[in-house]
Amino acid sequence: MREPTYSSTVAGWREWVGLPGIGIPWIKAKLDTGARSSALHAFDVEEFVDADGVDHVRFQVRPWQHTDNGAITVECPVHDRRSVRSSSGHSEERIVVLIDVQLFGRTVTAETTLSNRDQMGFRMLIGREALRQGFLVDSDKSFLGGRAPQEIRRRNRGRA
Repeated sequence: MREPTYSSTVAGWREWVGLPGIGIPWIKAKLDTGARSSALHAFDVEEFVDADGVDHVRFQVRPWQHTDNGAITVECPVHDRRSVRSSSGHSEERIVVLIDVQLFGRTVTAETTLSNRDQMGFRMLIGREALRQGFLVDSDKSFLGGRAPQEIRRRNRGRA
């Protein structure tokens, strides 16, 4: 029996990714096939309606794991609102935005919920809806797409 041919890129369970549409060139993300949507650490979340009557959200993102420095302000349209159950079983309604994620030199659009991930190991989680756009996850590997420059990795560890 012949194995099927896949045109997917194999990624590790954690990867350095970029979020070019919101000005974040590097953020360490966990790739999680158990999560439907992606999630991004956000705080100071404010909803507003723009001049055209479209729902928008303004929020802050800290891409670095172990520091309060480097917050970036982001504004974008609200794509959806949905109830999300956390790994602990707690359910909450979250705002969903569309964010472009750059991984292995390719850009995919991810439905991304905004939540406080301060207590989580990663500021971003990439779920299966985004991964379905051409990625397979090897749970035994990390950083198959390459590592961020050393100064970025240091900053992420709170050493810059």
